[in-house]
Amino acid sequence: MIRSKNAGPFELTFDIMFEDAATYERVKRSGAVSRDAVAARFGLPPERVKFFFCDNALAVKASIPRPVFQGDLTDSDGHGGQQYAPLMEIEVP
Repeated sequence: MIRSKNAGPFELTFDIMFEDAATYERVKRSGAVSRDAVAARFGLPPERVKFFFCDNALAVKASIPRPVFQGDLTDSDGHGGQQYAPLMEIEVP
């Protein structure tokens, strides 16, 4: 499961969660899901992405700056819940 949400008014956070340890480990070992992969999907330099694996939760977490702050007149997703779609393009070998 992939989801996105606000991490305060200035950041979005993404959770990629796995149903079982074998799949999580396969994805983690593949290197396909990484700080660089997230940065590329959102047009950011890698240093702007906070990224880590959470082994005890079988999850990957990444946070990025929001394109505009929450509540701005041009903010099209106040809750940040629809921002995960670019991550669905990551192919895992």
